[in-house]
Amino acid sequence: MDGHRVLVTGGAGFIGSNLANHLAADNDVVALDDGYLGTPENLDSDVEYVEASVLDDDLPTDVDVVFHLAALSSGPMHEDDPQKGARVNVEGFVNTVEQARSDGCERVVYASTSSIYGDRTEPSPEDMAVKARTGYEASKLARERYGEYFAHYYDMDMAGLRFFSVYQGYGGAEEHKGEFANLIAQFADDIANGDSPVIYGDGTQTRDFTHVDDIVRGLERAAEERLTGIYNLGTGESHTINTLVDRLTDELDSEIEPEYVENPIPEHAYVHDTMADTTKMTEATGWEPAIDFEEGLRRVCAQYQ
Repeated sequence: MDGHRVLVTGGAGFIGSNLANHLAADNDVVALDDGYLGTPENLDSDVEYVEASVLDDDLPTDVDVVFHLAALSSGPMHEDDPQKGARVNVEGFVNTVEQARSDGCERVVYASTSSIYGDRTEPSPEDMAVKARTGYEASKLARERYGEYFAHYYDMDMAGLRFFSVYQGYGGAEEHKGEFANLIAQFADDIANGDSPVIYGDGTQTRDFTHVDDIVRGLERAAEERLTGIYNLGTGESHTINTLVDRLTDELDSEIEPEYVENPIPEHAYVHDTMADTTKMTEATGWEPAIDFEEGLRRVCAQYQ
């Protein structure tokens, strides 16, 4: 992308700030954030920061492209306040897209989630059956349905991207998320500081860990190709939590042992395994993940070495 005016909602958050900073090299970028999980300290000086909610009127939607990443981005946030979760994740999405449409914007790329696939040790394709098991998943599925509506009724380009376990580490823009940061960031920081990482259950659960740089490239490619529909962004590989801790302790030259605790998340709501099938995205755009698990861990640990 080059020479566009772009709005990134959730733009001061983890993924949003990485995207905004990347796009600002060649575009006029506005990062909108309400400050709940974002901080303007994540943003470069050439990104315009607007503190506002996606539920507000008069959003800065006079743009060429909207990247809608703003959300209450975890299950626990929704269970604490389901009404707020629905307002932010569903109403906030519709409000932002409708204002953008009224201002003449025809291109929206938005964040969905891989959680709706449930437990999968095989790659999850976009056309498999999915269901909502939590309020968070329900809100993201509702977002996808509204994306279909805007694409069909108004002929807008509406690309929904299902992210798989995005990480960067506290040396990037994750530190401000605290307990909501990806496990890689939390565990690396624990081990580097001499604390035992706390593993829920027996550590055999698996995740498709995807570096934020690959997510940013995927978001940009979706906008460039004016995609419509649902697409996965992941690596197509999964690793157990036990393997993650082993690799981190090796990388950080530590002998610390993890602490295993009973999983506080109800079993019926916990996703045990994830793995992406990225064939559709690759065929549509040529995008492929560029940062493998080992390289990603080296980048996360570099700040401690």
